[in-house]
Amino acid sequence: MLQLNGGNAMRAIVDEFERRGYRWAYRVVDTFSFGLPQRRERVFLVASRVLDPAEVLLTDDRPLVRPATDLDRLAHGFYWTEGLGGLGWAVDSVPTLKNGSTIGIPSPPAILMADGTLIKPDIRDGERLQGFDADWTKPAESVARTSIRWSLVGSAVSVPVAEWIGRRLSTPGTYDVGRDQDFPVRGRPPRCARFDGKRRYAVSLGVDALGIRPPHLADFLEHSELAQPLSAKATLGFLARTRRAKLRFEPGFIEAIERHLVRMGGTVPPRIAPSQLDLLAA
Repeated sequence: MLQLNGGNAMRAIVDEFERRGYRWAYRVVDTFSFGLPQRRERVFLVASRVLDPAEVLLTDDRPLVRPATDLDRLAHGFYWTEGLGGLGWAVDSVPTLKNGSTIGIPSPPAILMADGTLIKPDIRDGERLQGFDADWTKPAESVARTSIRWSLVGSAVSVPVAEWIGRRLSTPGTYDVGRDQDFPVRGRPPRCARFDGKRRYAVSLGVDALGIRPPHLADFLEHSELAQPLSAKATLGFLARTRRAKLRFEPGFIEAIERHLVRMGGTVPPRIAPSQLDLLAA
C-alpha cells in the first residue's frame, strides 16, 4: 500500500504520470465494504490516456456504518504482537492481514470471541478473509515452508476488490464532478483524488465502494474449531505491553485477556513495574 502520511511517494508518482500525458485517479478502498469481515484499507490508482480513470474508481460510493464494540455479542480482532502504540482494534472483523515479519514468522491477528475464547484464525479462514477459496495457497507448501501461506495471503489484493476494478475498467460509470475539491499544494495528499488532464482535484469520497455488509465474523469463520488459541506466553507478552501503554482499551477487554491467560495455564501477575512484567513474559 502506498503511504499517504508524508505524501512524497504519491506526489512523485502522479507527477510522473502527468509528465507522460496520463489522466489518473486514486482512492483508498476498504475490503470491509466488499462483504468480507476484514478492515483492509488500500490505495488503488488507475492511469490512462484513453478512458477517464475517475469513471473507474470514483463512481461507486455506498457508505457502511461500522458496528460498535460489543464484547458480549460480537467477535473482535486485534494485533496481539502490538499493544504499546496501537492495537488494530476491529469490531466484528479482523484488522488488515499482514505478510508476517521480515524473517518469515507469520503473525495472523488474534480474535476475541464473544464467549471469551482468544484464537488465531486458521490459514484457510485467512484465505477466505481475502476472498480466496480455502486452501488456495496450499500448493505453496510443496516449494516453501508452511508459514509462507500467511505471507501470500497478507500480500494479496482482496479478490472482490480486484474484480470490482476489473468490471469498472470494462464498464465505466459516470463521475459526479460535484465531488471535486481543491487539491492541496503541499502536505499530506487527500485519500481520494483525480487529474482530468488539466487540473488536480481532491475528491469527496469515502472508502466504501460497494457497501456490501459482511457477515458477522464469528459466523464467517468456518475453521474456528481448528484455530490455535493464543499461547500463555504470547498472552502474557501482550498483557505486558498493554500495561506499559498509554492506550485506552475498551471496558472489559483487558479482563478478558487475563481470563484467557488463566485458562491457558498462566497466572495473572500483580500490578507490578512493567520491567518486571516483561521478565515474566520472556
